[in-house]
Amino acid sequence: MWLRSFVVAFVLQVSVSAANAAGPFGTVNVGNWIGGAFSNDETGAFSHCAATAPYANGVSLVVAQNAAGSWLLSFASPSFRFNKGDTAPIDFIFDGQEQARLFATSNAPNMVTTILPLNVARTFQKASLMVVTTNGSKPLQFVLTSTAPLVAALANCVTRVKADGLNKAGDFAKGSAKPAATADKAASPPASKSGKSRSGTGFVVSGNGHVVTNHHVIDGCSDLKGNLTGEAAVALRVVSIDAINDLALLQAPSTATFRDFARIRDRSIRSGDSVVAIGFPYRGLLSSDFTVTTGIVSSLSGMRNDSRFLQISAPVQPGNSGGPLFDTTGQIVGVVTGKLDNLRIAVATGNIPENINFAIKTGALRDFLDNSVVPYQTAEPKGELKTTEIAANARAYTMLISCNGTGQADAKR
Repeated sequence: MWLRSFVVAFVLQVSVSAANAAGPFGTVNVGNWIGGAFSNDETGAFSHCAATAPYANGVSLVVAQNAAGSWLLSFASPSFRFNKGDTAPIDFIFDGQEQARLFATSNAPNMVTTILPLNVARTFQKASLMVVTTNGSKPLQFVLTSTAPLVAALANCVTRVKADGLNKAGDFAKGSAKPAATADKAASPPASKSGKSRSGTGFVVSGNGHVVTNHHVIDGCSDLKGNLTGEAAVALRVVSIDAINDLALLQAPSTATFRDFARIRDRSIRSGDSVVAIGFPYRGLLSSDFTVTTGIVSSLSGMRNDSRFLQISAPVQPGNSGGPLFDTTGQIVGVVTGKLDNLRIAVATGNIPENINFAIKTGALRDFLDNSVVPYQTAEPKGELKTTEIAANARAYTMLISCNGTGQADAKR
């Protein structure tokens, strides 16, 4: 804790837009980001709003918007050794997409700063992972959490300070703009404080009893169980999680046996291709058997062009989360994860959207399974099957996931 406090204090005392800065005035506390408003130490005039977050790689990020409205991103570390005024190219990759090359300037021996063009600032705000390299150095990875509310809070900070002055600085995260629409997690209804049962869907991906589901399905859970339709429940243990990509890997005991497991499609799916979603929605209200819905791949990206997701028209409901999404040959092409928040869209536009749902692509799924050393199998899409055949085959490995939970995993759906 003392090291984090030291780094935060060090970074925030270094101006990202002026030679000297004083502050912070007020607060910008969002997730792990800490900051506020700053003034020019020489003139006392408002300079910028900034917040920082430390990373395990030893580098702290500083995000700022200055009084002129420009966005800046700084990298600070006690191990850096720069001469003031040094300039170097920095290459950025966001969520594995094409890189942007910007130029950073040293304004302190332990810090470099770059101005973010508006399009890059927007990409940073939406991205989940940023990889940075400079002058052939080893790439640095930054998992970007809470960046959307952070950017909103900093913009709110600049607007309020310019209007009201530094002497009225307060909590700038309050009253900041929020995204107009979000993906609505399609898990079961929220658990009560007493630990009410909740459920979702999963599917077996190896002969060793590995089961894939969404992280939000099992987050905060205890007494995890899974069962195939018509079969007794088995205890499940958590093997690994990826909260950023909303994936979780569970495993059944070695005594459990499965007749088959899912294969992952080894070829990219296309917009317009037909898909089949299978899951256990509204457990206790609908059938105890799984439900089957069909649709198409509407888009190869999710909310705000998030390339980790597919947009699908196959209807999904609370309880479908973590379920398999199949192509017409019965191979896995995604993991169902959520649906568009219809109420928010209706309020914003006056129209109710229909069948806008999302699934995690197999690229993210395979990376997750590779990192977890799971012996999954892939398959080429060969020979179309009837939907009834896909459902019949899926019965051997599509699993109802249930647990007792007091966390907020299902709070959105």
